[in-house]
Amino acid sequence: MNAKDELLKAVGRTGAKVLCATIQHGDDTYRAEDEQRAPVFNLRKGYTFDDWRKFLRGLNFVYDSGYGGQELFGIVWLDDGTWLERGEYDGSEWWVCRKVPSVPSELAGA
Repeated sequence: MNAKDELLKAVGRTGAKVLCATIQHGDDTYRAEDEQRAPVFNLRKGYTFDDWRKFLRGLNFVYDSGYGGQELFGIVWLDDGTWLERGEYDGSEWWVCRKVPSVPSELAGA
């Protein structure tokens, strides 16, 4: 799976615009062979077109989204108040769109 293509498809399904994001490839432990942390790709609020291109360029890699260990972690905040976060089951992973649930009428008050 290409991480950039997967993210763009997930965002496209929402119809919203990305507000900001943080995505990490791999886990946050040190890698013994090079003693570097797993790469983190951040996109700050108020980003420019060049920031967006650089962010997507960083995510332009193929990873195994199937069963095994989870490889991508992160949250993408959207301008409509929803967000995308990684879903995972037994190592298989995907983007899930979340939104704040409506308050039930019995909790709404007067």
